Amino acid sequence: MKNKIFFLLSTILVSTIATAQFRIGVKAGANIVKINAISFQDQFSYGYHAGAFLDVDLIPKKLSLQPEVLLSQYTTTVSNDYTTVYQNVISSSQLKVKLNYLTFPVLLNYKFIGPLHLQAGPQYGILSDQTKTLLQNGQNAFKKGEFSMVGGAEIRLTKIYLTGRYIVGLSNINDIDNKDKWKSQLIQISMGITL
Repeated sequence: MKNKIFFLLSTILVSTIATAQFRIGVKAGANIVKINAISFQDQFSYGYHAGAFLDVDLIPKKLSLQPEVLLSQYTTTVSNDYTTVYQNVISSSQLKVKLNYLTFPVLLNYKFIGPLHLQAGPQYGILSDQTKTLLQNGQNAFKKGEFSMVGGAEIRLTKIYLTGRYIVGLSNINDIDNKDKWKSQLIQISMGITL
């Protein structure tokens, strides 16, 4: 039954893309990230993202589907609780955590007014690389995947897309134990250009 539903949805998506008007583009920008957890400092840190997008009209000049593929870097700092306990054991560079995700947002764009479009949809991220820190104790500290929800707005000026998004992680990305839930919050600001 699941295979039939998947096949039907895939067929609809492929036929929609084949007959619809679409735009391909590239984009890049800044990530402002915070991981909500006792283990990490309660502050936003900076990272980046870059990748490509496809914008497919569902209802011309009103509604479109925008799947993307982005390389997205998250950074955070280990909480001060760890620095006081391990003050002579770890260096300041070991307190920084960098996570590189390959993210796949799939967004619905609704043309609100003029060049302003509203966006919403799910995102899945695959952890491709992470720094090695004290938290890991010889194992990976972060789960390999993260499911998130995305909401935001985009201003479209001919071929240039200016985007602001808020992304909230729904998955617990802590892969050490279940005592402390780690969830990400992300503000993403980017500029894209259609080719």
